[in-house]
Amino acid sequence: MGGPGRRTVRDLRRENRAALLRTLYFSGPTSRQELSGRTGLSAASVSNVTAELLAEKVVVEAGQVESDGGRPRVLLRVNPRYGHAIGVDVGETHVRVELFDLDMAVLAKAEYTLRPGRHHVDLVVRHILAGIDAVMASGGTGPEQVLGVGIGVPGIVEGGPDALVHAQAFGWDAVPLAARLRAGTTLPLYVDNGAKTMGQAELWFGSGRGARHAIVVLIGSGAGAAVITGGLTYRGANSSAGEWGHTKIELGGRLCRCGARGCLEAYIGAEGILARAGVPAEPDGEQAVLAELVRSGAPVIEETIGYLGAGLANLINLFNPERIVIGGWAGLLLGRHELDRVKKAVEENSLAQPFQTASIVLGHLGPDAVALGAATLVVKEFLLGGARPL
Repeated sequence: MGGPGRRTVRDLRRENRAALLRTLYFSGPTSRQELSGRTGLSAASVSNVTAELLAEKVVVEAGQVESDGGRPRVLLRVNPRYGHAIGVDVGETHVRVELFDLDMAVLAKAEYTLRPGRHHVDLVVRHILAGIDAVMASGGTGPEQVLGVGIGVPGIVEGGPDALVHAQAFGWDAVPLAARLRAGTTLPLYVDNGAKTMGQAELWFGSGRGARHAIVVLIGSGAGAAVITGGLTYRGANSSAGEWGHTKIELGGRLCRCGARGCLEAYIGAEGILARAGVPAEPDGEQAVLAELVRSGAPVIEETIGYLGAGLANLINLFNPERIVIGGWAGLLLGRHELDRVKKAVEENSLAQPFQTASIVLGHLGPDAVALGAATLVVKEFLLGGARPL
């Protein structure tokens, strides 16, 4: 029997399996010989584990390539149809649910509108459960084919089986979201902050790929960030790291939805921009109104660029990232029109040396990246071993 700190044969086999799955997933079709070189595993270990994965249909053959003087090498890849992942984006104005295969292709979508002040947990839970049923029906997928459901939410998410959510903008204080959802589904659940899920998606598949030290900011109705250090998401002592939108930009300034004054979110989030412009909009009309303000060069946009530049400069001065990725629908809208001016504002507020070594780019995955990122919570667990949920 293995004691504390001792690895058993089963542990080693699980680690080997996970190493091969991760390599195949992120590298694409790969030969057994290449797998041995990339993972450091022996040819015998690669052969044994890949045979097991092939037999379980976790991995499939993906053609052949010529070898130097020998038989063609068979390429292997993760089977995109082995299972499905569901990603849920609980936003300020919507609950969006998407069904993905393991190539992260979208197979089905469902969306439900949320109104300001109507984020009661029972309503959100109903929308999530209805969305899960809707995308499975639309995608022709049974629960036995679903590896799990990932959920991205605003606010702080405490780890643990209940996934306690603290979202002041929603009026949620230690809401046990996972526990509430389990009353309506038996699927495995994974809950995290929406900015962090988007950050993982951009790190895996988007503009953050290849970066070891990066910050992915999400700017929608509000604002948040995922801080990536050493290739991993930094969480802090109780998973609240990344609440960038609630750093202070003006002492005693505008009232934020969190109840405090002077938060960055109150100046760069879409809701705050529209309020400062004196043109409040319905949730489903925010994007159109903000787009018109940007196109017309309204004074509030000039002011917003300054606040955003200062906010991003604070991240550069604090964390020294090699890359900042701007995402979220409002962030992408501002960035597509005003990225050069945003960079200039960042430069004016940053220390020279860390600014020179940081690139500032737009997110590659679009405004719906939170749902994709939530689905990666499921895929991340799958890559630890590739087993179906019980």
